[in-house]
Amino acid sequence: MSNFKNWKDVKKEIEADFTEDDFEEMELEKQVIKATIEARKKANLTQQELSELSGIIQPSIAKIENFVRTPQYTTLMKLLRPMGYTLKVVPLNEKAKK
Repeated sequence: MSNFKNWKDVKKEIEADFTEDDFEEMELEKQVIKATIEARKKANLTQQELSELSGIIQPSIAKIENFVRTPQYTTLMKLLRPMGYTLKVVPLNEKAKK
């Protein structure tokens, strides 16, 4: 028998360790990052231009936008402010309204 596993089996094993809350947290992170990317594009800024405005180095912005690095709250705020955005805390029940 082979010691090698296919990706589908490995993925199932990894996902078995996650709770529903973990999946919700990952989805929220993905949504926040996507919204940050959309804000940058709407502002017609390159990553380098956003870097100069925010003080966050361009490689870090690229890693965030490629879902390689999870941004800290302070990093998100530094990225969002120059584009005229901020974060907002909303009740969980508002998620169902959207």
